[in-house]
Amino acid sequence: MKKLISLTVTAALLLAPLAYTINAPALNLKVDAVSAASEEAPAATAKPAATAKPAATAKPTPKATAKPKPTAKPKPTVKPTPKATAKPVATAKPAATPKATAKPAATAKPVATAKPVTTAKPVATAKPVATAKPVTVKQAVYQDGVYVAYGNAYSKGTEGAKITIKDGKITAIELMRTNPKIIDANARDNYSGVWVAYGLMKNRLLGQTRDSAAAVDAVSGATRSSNGWKLAVDRAFERSLEVKPADATYFAGDHMGVDPEGKYAVFASYDANKLTAVKLYPLNANGSFVDEKAYTAEQTAAITAITPVLLANGSSAQPVAGYEADSKAAIKAFWDAEQNATINNTSAYIDGFYSSYGTARSVGVERADVIIRNGKLVDVKLYRLGTNLIDRGATAYAEVVKANAPMTAKLLANGSYIANYDEKVDGISGATESSHGWNQAVERAFEKALKVPTAGQYFDGKFAGVDNASKVLLLVDVAADQVTGIKMSLFGTDGKLIADDKLTPEQKTLVNQLTAAMLDKGVEMDYVNGQETLSAAAKAALVDALTNASKVQGTYKDGTFTAYGDAYDKGTNKADVTLRNGKIVNVTLTRVGMNMVDLGKNAYVEVQKALPQLTASFLAAGTREGVQQVDAVSGATSSSKALKAAVDRAYGKAEVTEANKAAYFDGTFIGVSTDKSVNVMVYVKNGVPVNMVLYFLDYAGKVKGLNQLTDAEKAVKAEIETTSSGSGLHKYGYRPAAFGSNDDEKTVSAKVVEAIKAALETAGK
Repeated sequence: MKKLISLTVTAALLLAPLAYTINAPALNLKVDAVSAASEEAPAATAKPAATAKPAATAKPTPKATAKPKPTAKPKPTVKPTPKATAKPVATAKPAATPKATAKPAATAKPVATAKPVTTAKPVATAKPVATAKPVTVKQAVYQDGVYVAYGNAYSKGTEGAKITIKDGKITAIELMRTNPKIIDANARDNYSGVWVAYGLMKNRLLGQTRDSAAAVDAVSGATRSSNGWKLAVDRAFERSLEVKPADATYFAGDHMGVDPEGKYAVFASYDANKLTAVKLYPLNANGSFVDEKAYTAEQTAAITAITPVLLANGSSAQPVAGYEADSKAAIKAFWDAEQNATINNTSAYIDGFYSSYGTARSVGVERADVIIRNGKLVDVKLYRLGTNLIDRGATAYAEVVKANAPMTAKLLANGSYIANYDEKVDGISGATESSHGWNQAVERAFEKALKVPTAGQYFDGKFAGVDNASKVLLLVDVAADQVTGIKMSLFGTDGKLIADDKLTPEQKTLVNQLTAAMLDKGVEMDYVNGQETLSAAAKAALVDALTNASKVQGTYKDGTFTAYGDAYDKGTNKADVTLRNGKIVNVTLTRVGMNMVDLGKNAYVEVQKALPQLTASFLAAGTREGVQQVDAVSGATSSSKALKAAVDRAYGKAEVTEANKAAYFDGTFIGVSTDKSVNVMVYVKNGVPVNMVLYFLDYAGKVKGLNQLTDAEKAVKAEIETTSSGSGLHKYGYRPAAFGSNDDEKTVSAKVVEAIKAALETAGK
């Protein structure tokens, strides 16, 4: 009997303490959410209805007197600096200045209009009964939802904020510092002053109203980024207004846009209602601005020809003769900038990262990881997964490997998935089936990003599911949220699928029993007596398949993530963790020496014994939280703790939305020079490298004694170690460069810098 597989049943299964259970996806738009009551401002300081648009506030200020006049049609802009003058009308722009909104005219005590000189004793305005309770904090001025906006752009990118608004307050927030392609940059790629600012600004903004967010203090050392984030937050609130301002179309300022293929960036300057200036910049293959001094004659000519056309016609511009390809890219970039500038941005999608699958087959499936901005595809990575649903990479079919790059280019040129896909036209020759699977995966990723979700909790189609120990493969047919068919296959001890005609009679019977049980009761299936292990694997595979079919984006990215435990003067512990749907499906644990080379049989005997035990335990635990509950192995307690920390850090790298955004993990990390003669140990505290210790290694990777060092090595060691403060950023913790008073010292310090960069990479989030 075919059963309806409900989300409630799936969620219930995910809570069960089963080693094989795969976590169902969870919304990843809320990060460290706080209750609507936390940091709540008094009702009088809530965003007054008048700052959104008086017409939508149901007449909050009755005409109690003739003077002073109520605040008339204030503009919800970003730069409000009202002055307390004799005419309260001067409070026209209170949006970003909390002082102006501390006691809005619409509240019980309009004394907040600063005692106008012209009406020394306005008796009628003392405490008008009619205005005792004109509005409440929960008045529907701002629409609940997720909103993304950006601050003013500059040559290195811009600041952005993705906020969740509930009852007029920020309940979740993700701060972005983008690269020139307007994609959120890795925190450690930014200026060092920004590293700590992420966490501080996030904590300061969570729970705030629009006005109280505008009053938040900037972080010292990251003033521009702090103010950029505040501006982005204010603009996000503006976009959430139920009634948009009638007298403004754009956010005044400089806005940036990039075409999906990354050929051009456009800077478009707007005042409230019109475009005022345009600047066009070519991008290089790395996604950075080409220096104007390095422009080719062709680039200069193209920019000269296209820029005035954009200024005159904007996104409606037609390609310039002789520069058609450049024009099309520039127009797309301008359109992107225009969307970022538009208050009433009508994109149907929520900007962000999304991942999805194409149609599954017995030989594997395609996956696409995408980034969407303003409803356009701005980044995409394509994968071909094997029967165990792990990326095959270069081991996939040769034609599929070759098809990856041209299909990626085709999708980016299209700016989305390809509607009405035609394998003869849109597919890559030799890999038409994979091309179709990738396109389908991108299409489903877009559907996950919809602001208004489509009906149903699952996509229709065929989806694969594998338990995390790779014992069972299921191909599950889903239609209208129902499982309509299941094909079950077993893996052999060699990791390959056993052909149906090669199954033993007992295996065939078991497969039939489990298939019938899943079709009958879904994830609440009964286990087959005596076959509890395979029964649990089948159930986990079904959960995995339904998770892959889900329209909800999960918390973690799929893939393999490498991280390290805390190091000491003998080396460190490494974990390569492969995740799917937040579940550990493969893990490799390694003990490395000071030269970062696997110690293998040279590791302590207790550690050698512990590695396979911990590998099995981590795989059985299956989740981030489960691994932390694994008992340490006797005789290898320190390594057990370090490897558990490494797994946790691998999960940290896999987060779609970082719970605690920082440049580095806290802890102790090592790195070596290219020739493995130098080791640097870096201590990270509060996300900042604060201390460094330098070691020189012999050919066997052993640490040299001080008496074995040359004068140059001693001098460099002293420089590195005496410039540590123990609390603030280390002198060489940000963009280290070689140094020295002579050639020998410069040669040594160059190797040390290599090791520092490697250590920072192991510490990096």
